[in-house]
Amino acid sequence: MAESTGTTKPQGEAARLSRGFGWLAVLGVILVVAGLVGLVYTGVATLTSMVLFGWLLLIGGVVGLLHAVQARHTNFFWLGVVVAALNIAAGVVVLRTPEAAAEALTMFAALLFLTGGLFRLVGSLVVRGPQFGWTLVQGAFGLLLGALVLATWPSSSQYVIGTFFSLSLLFDGLGLIATGYGGRRIVGMVSDRLATEGAEGTGKAPAAKPVQPE
Repeated sequence: MAESTGTTKPQGEAARLSRGFGWLAVLGVILVVAGLVGLVYTGVATLTSMVLFGWLLLIGGVVGLLHAVQARHTNFFWLGVVVAALNIAAGVVVLRTPEAAAEALTMFAALLFLTGGLFRLVGSLVVRGPQFGWTLVQGAFGLLLGALVLATWPSSSQYVIGTFFSLSLLFDGLGLIATGYGGRRIVGMVSDRLATEGAEGTGKAPAAKPVQPE
């Protein structure tokens, strides 16, 4: 009886793990679908990402303010209050003017692409390490992408943020699907192994194949 209970418990845990990985794969499918829809409707994805970003700033600022109030007797009280107030103010601004926030973030992203591409390009030419070619291509691509975004700014703000947001959802969803599928396979293999070891421990031999009469 003890052996049966000991075998059933790991199998139950394996079943729960398998269901958990299955829900993870389902979440991945939802994210992939959302990413594909966002790539089709980039304008809506841009506004959605801005609204989500604004709410994150607002909620983070409120939580930070509560933590600052709880730690009001420490030396970091005023610093926490200032940071929380800036987050709340930024969240309100983003929620009130999502289009202007998208334009500002698009400009910031373009400048990041330009500076990052320039540093990679110059660094690859100066250092000439083992990854010289790949770093050179990355730098040139960053410069080109930043120049394209700046050349069409502010109209590019209508689709750049939404495209990046949708691609992030798409790749995150694919990663969750791969994790869920791989996890279910591993759990299934472990469960089969435990079932085999349990059968061997009870002394039960595998059923013999019937002999066909000649």
